[in-house]
Amino acid sequence: MSYRYEGEDAMSPVEKKTVYFKEAGTENTDTVLATVREYVEAEKVEDIVVASTTGSTGAKAAKLFQGRNVTVVAHSHGFKEPGKSELDERFKEEILKAGAKVFMGTHVLSSVERAVRKEFGTIQTLELMANVLRRMGEGTKVCVEITLMAADAGLIPADKDIVAIGGTGRGADTALRICPANTARFFDLKIREIIAKPSNF
Repeated sequence: MSYRYEGEDAMSPVEKKTVYFKEAGTENTDTVLATVREYVEAEKVEDIVVASTTGSTGAKAAKLFQGRNVTVVAHSHGFKEPGKSELDERFKEEILKAGAKVFMGTHVLSSVERAVRKEFGTIQTLELMANVLRRMGEGTKVCVEITLMAADAGLIPADKDIVAIGGTGRGADTALRICPANTARFFDLKIREIIAKPSNF
């Protein structure tokens, strides 16, 4: 998919606002969500993917972006404890009530390789890719990963830009405009624009 700015000469530079936080962390969540709301309204982006472990950030996003295609991506069952979900059912209910979707699945940038690392102490390709993305911050890795997961589940289009929101541990501190791809076509994914991210992480 080609990327261009409507009404702009292809060779003309375009200035856009990026919000940088001094530190990574959950205290940036409300600012990230407000910044993304302003961005998607101005850019007419309809598809938003949000990482949320307990569902707290997901519920906030689902309410704020009502009317858009919002997908909340949570950890898979058993991510922290065998057979258990970290997603709070109250937040899940709020997300669904606001018209958003919830997806829980295996992390595409670790999957069974995490088990190999834990058992044998060796890192493999997927976790290496994840650690390269972390050079831009944990939130950048999360945004790329949830975009791949949502695309693989058919919850977002693979042929138009989306906004992904992720964070460092809990909450949100990063937002990226991404041209999505399915995991099998990973190298078609493009990070178009940085909307917000921490400088120190």
